[in-house]
Amino acid sequence: MTAITSAPTPWWRSRGVRRFARHRLALVGMVMITGLTLACVVGPHLLPYDALYVDLRARFSPPLTGDHYLGTDPLGRDLAARLLMAGRISLLVGFAAMLLSTLIGAVVGIVAGYRGGWLGASLMRVVDAFLAFPSIFLLLALAALLKPSPFVITVIIALTSWMEIARIVEAEVRSLRERDFVQAGRMLGLSSAHIMFRELLPNVVGPIVVAATLTVARAILLEAYVSFLGYGIQPPLPSWGNMLNGAQQYLASAPWLAIVPGIAITIAVTSFNFIGDGLRDALDVRSNEHT
Repeated sequence: MTAITSAPTPWWRSRGVRRFARHRLALVGMVMITGLTLACVVGPHLLPYDALYVDLRARFSPPLTGDHYLGTDPLGRDLAARLLMAGRISLLVGFAAMLLSTLIGAVVGIVAGYRGGWLGASLMRVVDAFLAFPSIFLLLALAALLKPSPFVITVIIALTSWMEIARIVEAEVRSLRERDFVQAGRMLGLSSAHIMFRELLPNVVGPIVVAATLTVARAILLEAYVSFLGYGIQPPLPSWGNMLNGAQQYLASAPWLAIVPGIAITIAVTSFNFIGDGLRDALDVRSNEHT
């Protein structure tokens, strides 16, 4: 008699996905960030003006003036085109900084949590040292010393954003390193690298994903902050931060120059925070056990 086995549940019907789908703010955030990303990728090709096209006759045109849907800046450049091109830079910096900081933090956290002893203690003291120094001052100091570019800003933000992920991963790995599956791996003669990155890493993906999502929002804010102060992305290459920098002297006469990029930053950061909250609930094992 053949035993009947149930088919594995597709990922889109898993308990975590169902929990995420019930988180309304997370769905709103997913829709908003997807729409914003698509607009930044496709939008510039659909607009009648290029981001660098200068029309001095149309300087300071308010929104909904002719083909300038969001108005123009002091040089007559189309604000919608610049906003979407700036979004490409800001979102790219945010995602790239998240990936790099997550990689650094995950490696440091896994090694420190699994190895323990003097190595783990030394790595966590390095984390504490970075956390003790205000990251925004470190970010500004590095940005002032190095020639600013999207790549440099991405690396600087990543180097000042990996510590929280390292702490989260280290705590999770430290709680898992004495579990039966880790002991079995040691008895089978598996290498430490195999145990850390093939056995332990998949078990801490949930906290890493949640932390990484929130890191994107933080990276976008940091890029905007540094560019607003003039140490980040430099004109004529647009970013949301340097658009705000160029708008501050026109707040009274042309407020849309600051409102438009400000709304874009708010939407992006809020969306990623909503998604992070939804992922935290969806990947919370203790909550899933009661669902």
